[in-house]
Amino acid sequence: MKVELFTACDYAADYAGKLTLVGIFDTLGAPSTPVVHPQLCVAAKLRFDDLEAGPKQVRFTLTDADGRDVLQPIEMQIVAPAPATDTATSVVNLVFNLGHIRFEHLGEYALDLFLDGVQIASTPLFLRPVSPPA
Repeated sequence: MKVELFTACDYAADYAGKLTLVGIFDTLGAPSTPVVHPQLCVAAKLRFDDLEAGPKQVRFTLTDADGRDVLQPIEMQIVAPAPATDTATSVVNLVFNLGHIRFEHLGEYALDLFLDGVQIASTPLFLRPVSPPA
């Protein structure tokens, strides 16, 4: 299995296997904390070879720098399909649409993805101070 993409963005959708992403980022700004971010999407593209076809358990987490959960871990089962006869691999796209995420403090957070209990991807998400509009 290969992780081809794992990122935060403003919008993500999977249309019949075609992954659409808008506004990829790794930093959010806030004039103060705590702050509630209205919309956050996380997208992943996983590629499986023919020997890896079958059911898999996925877990997504968002944690702060101390390892505390910012939201409850999201767990779900997926099925890695057998590749089509003319290809050696298959793809599973994952989209997590998250609303009203409460961040308690400025700093670094971690977006982590696990497959069958093994961490397969991680990317940082930074919450930085910004001046309020004048």
